Amino acid sequence: MTPVSARPGSAVSVAVLGAGSWGTTFAKTLADAATASGVDRSIRVWGRREEVVAEINGNHRNPQYLADIDLPPSITASTDVADVLSGADLVVLAVPAQSLRLQLRKWKPLIGPDALVVSLMKGLELGSDARMSEVIAEELDIPAERIAVVSGPNLAMEIAREEPTASVVACADAAAAGWIARSCTAPYFRPYTTSDIVGVEIGGIVKNVIALAVGICEGKQMGDNTKASVITRGLAETSRLALALGGKANTMAGLAGLGDLVATCSSPLSRNHTAGRLLGQGLTLDEVTQKMTQTAEGIKSGQAVHELAGKLGVEMPITAAVVAVLAGKLSVDQLGPLLLSRELKSEGDY
Repeated sequence: MTPVSARPGSAVSVAVLGAGSWGTTFAKTLADAATASGVDRSIRVWGRREEVVAEINGNHRNPQYLADIDLPPSITASTDVADVLSGADLVVLAVPAQSLRLQLRKWKPLIGPDALVVSLMKGLELGSDARMSEVIAEELDIPAERIAVVSGPNLAMEIAREEPTASVVACADAAAAGWIARSCTAPYFRPYTTSDIVGVEIGGIVKNVIALAVGICEGKQMGDNTKASVITRGLAETSRLALALGGKANTMAGLAGLGDLVATCSSPLSRNHTAGRLLGQGLTLDEVTQKMTQTAEGIKSGQAVHELAGKLGVEMPITAAVVAVLAGKLSVDQLGPLLLSRELKSEGDY
């Protein structure tokens, strides 16, 4: 592997696998970062749908996911993943979490031996309870120093509109984290770096489940006191799980923890918040799934989070209640009293 110190100051050739809202937005961010720093950068996006690829190439837009957002001409798209991955020194993964493992098995021979791999995904794999960085390491058989995670209060549409946003790049190799951060530093996008991959990933995973709970509360027309209480205790749950897995407490107080949680739980742009609100309004899970145009990862990952907490002996009553609702074992009317059902104790006791 080429040492990071021997590479250009930032990525030159980028492959983004996934043409949804976040994948397309991050491609735009990388393109704008290159323009701002005077770097000549090739950005290729892989998409499954011919119509999405045609729109990106022909009209520099992705109207299905990012209405009215103009994309830089340096971004091209293809349904041919081999073409997209050819020569890429930075590979960005932005596909649904539950499909990642099988897709990586097909893509492994196409990813360059020196490429750094970045995960934008926020989910736990059902069955294995594995974080996405763990799935990447297992399937691509690459060391942790080549795997990074980008996470934070990053609602795709706001970033696509170039509204100022901060984020976190997590990687075991500080030099690699810095290299990736420089590659995506745009006038409106400011990445920080950390080595705490566990904390950053858990923050991005559990906040989706908590956002479902907050959305249900909103759908049931509960007040701000309730929602603030669920968000705050949701952060405590997230912290307990992250610390049990080796994450750091200060990560939970930062952009990938508290920042992402607040954004996801409070914004109508959040898919998980929206899904929860629809459940709270009385829609069934099937009806919510049909109504959503994109994946609400909390619906898929909630059970895995609950299982992982059980294995580690971590109390997560909000997560447990949401999972019971999703499984049809609990109605949304029964949810409220269970959200704050932990035994009485000092607030500072995790």
